[in-house]
Amino acid sequence: MALATVFRRNDPDEEGRDLSLRWSGRISLTTRILALNIFALALLAGGFFYLDSYRSRILDSRTAQASREARLIAAAMNASAADHRAALALQLARDTGTRIRLFRADGALAGDTRAMGLRNVQLIDPTTQDWRQQVARFLDAMIDTVVNSPRAPLYRERPAGSEWPDVHTARTTASAPATVWRAPDRTPVITAAAALGDGEIVMTTVNARDITQTVRSERLRLSIVLGIVSLVSIFLSLFLARTIVRPLRRLARAAVRVRLGRAREVVVPRLPSRRDEIGSLARALSDMSQALRARIDATEAFAADVAHEMKNPLASMRSALEGLGSVKDAELRERLLAILRDDVHRLDRLITDIAEASRLDAQLSRAKFDEVDVPAMIAGLIAQRGERGVERGVQIRFDNQVQGSRPVMAEGARLERVFENLFENAVSFSPDNGLITVGATVERRELVVRVEDEGPGVPEEARESVFDRFQSIRPESEEFGKHSGLGLAIARTIVEGHQGTIVVESREDRLSGARFVVRLPLSPGR
Repeated sequence: MALATVFRRNDPDEEGRDLSLRWSGRISLTTRILALNIFALALLAGGFFYLDSYRSRILDSRTAQASREARLIAAAMNASAADHRAALALQLARDTGTRIRLFRADGALAGDTRAMGLRNVQLIDPTTQDWRQQVARFLDAMIDTVVNSPRAPLYRERPAGSEWPDVHTARTTASAPATVWRAPDRTPVITAAAALGDGEIVMTTVNARDITQTVRSERLRLSIVLGIVSLVSIFLSLFLARTIVRPLRRLARAAVRVRLGRAREVVVPRLPSRRDEIGSLARALSDMSQALRARIDATEAFAADVAHEMKNPLASMRSALEGLGSVKDAELRERLLAILRDDVHRLDRLITDIAEASRLDAQLSRAKFDEVDVPAMIAGLIAQRGERGVERGVQIRFDNQVQGSRPVMAEGARLERVFENLFENAVSFSPDNGLITVGATVERRELVVRVEDEGPGVPEEARESVFDRFQSIRPESEEFGKHSGLGLAIARTIVEGHQGTIVVESREDRLSGARFVVRLPLSPGR
């Protein structure tokens, strides 16, 4: 089984700490997407409050304008004869769209353009308006309440003898004050007053309904835009939530089925049409579940193979033990004891190899990888084997074509086990006085090691199965049970744990024998 070993190990808790938000983990994605878009809509709805400040600026401008008009009207009347003031007031009221009233020094009303027949300023009774205007007034009142807008006093006609505030201020301060009032239909009424001289005062009144109409018109446009944007935003939010949340829920349900193990083959949706992060997650989960299933199947097969391999020596030991109880011949008893000793050694070797094979994946996942000079390692292993002596006169020659230091990231002890297994396998298949050639080269950022022997070679149909556990093609002359059949399987697991490959080929020189090729990636720093 291949093991993808990561050379740089990161702490997942350290990576996720900066990205985690404890409070957001308690809210579903759909709710968060909708909340985010609704928040953006709420900012757009803030335009209603901007309209209130817009209305206030217009009122301030119109109030200042009313004050200036009152001064100009007062100046015009001062410049005209007293008997022409009534006609002048009527003309000015008609031109400016205001109601003009003249007050004597004692506060009594001296003239009114309305009494002269000009009714250009008329307040509307709200009870005579349709429902749309009533809704508009309700919205005006609601927005004024929300933004805490100051409420203008209600405009009412003053009875005789009651002085207007603007008239009193103009008489006592010689200024041109202006006041904003509120008509019954919530439209603004602006009054302004200015002194004529000799205590006389002119007061203007205008019902600025155009201001309210402008604000309401802008509010209607904003409401239409907000409504359309809200519908589009909600639709897009639900669509986005659907495209994100639904596949995530499918993946979560598949992951739960994998965890429960209620089906042998759980199909995790791969979402091939998606090219985003969710598609990558789906394919990663699918690959992970398949790898997990392959690991489980391999573990089950390994357990079955272990049981099968251990039955043979145990059966042999059982037969020998049963024979020891009934056999009296000393020579036969010695032969049975020799069988027991061989079976015990075989079991010991088998259990040792099984233990190493079962722990290998976990050990490699925790291994610390350093730069290893593999050619130097191979040279040392060959020298040690030469000092111990190679059986049957077999020779091992090392042809190192690697220039300089070209290390690989590896765990040295594990790689030593790989090449020891390959050397042992080559020696066992080599004829007497045979030659084993070991070559090392660098090809395409990989270190390539080739081990060639002069044995019978490996049949083409068996070149993959020789790496399976408990699968072994042994020489006929070799004593039965000398090898457990795990050597090449352990070698492949170690090589693949180092991100490399190991295969068996025929020799390029067409001579008899096998060639084992190991490829290991060079260190990224080199």
